[in-house]
Amino acid sequence: MTLEKIKSLLPYQSPFLFVDELYQIDEEGISGGYTFHESADFYKGHFKNNPVTPGVILTETMAQIGLVAYGIYLLSLTEKTENLTNAQVALTSTEIDFFIPVYPNEKVEVVSKKVYFRFNKLKCKVEMFNHKKELVCRGTIAGMLASST
Repeated sequence: MTLEKIKSLLPYQSPFLFVDELYQIDEEGISGGYTFHESADFYKGHFKNNPVTPGVILTETMAQIGLVAYGIYLLSLTEKTENLTNAQVALTSTEIDFFIPVYPNEKVEVVSKKVYFRFNKLKCKVEMFNHKKELVCRGTIAGMLASST
């Protein structure tokens, strides 16, 4: 399955899609990127006169690339593509540490490595880096995956 096909199967759309592109994927992990555009609504109030990307949005970006897109790929190894068009993902846990802020118009890269995938539960160690390759945040994210069969 191609990276573009995986992206097209994500259950999100603008303004809640935080995946611009997927760079690499295999059975051990995934990487991808997203640029936080200054026109995003959450910058209007977070924070007054000093816009910073909210941690919950950084976590969501990590989950969309590092868990959901990756989970669709892992499901595709055993499922037919047509069964993935309505794939379901339920986030079960996150534990994220934040180190530096992400500002409007910054591009980030998310790198996710599989801890385990069994009984359709996926757990990953996920890191986010800014355009300077500085560590923005890292942690673990887990979720349950299901195809539409």
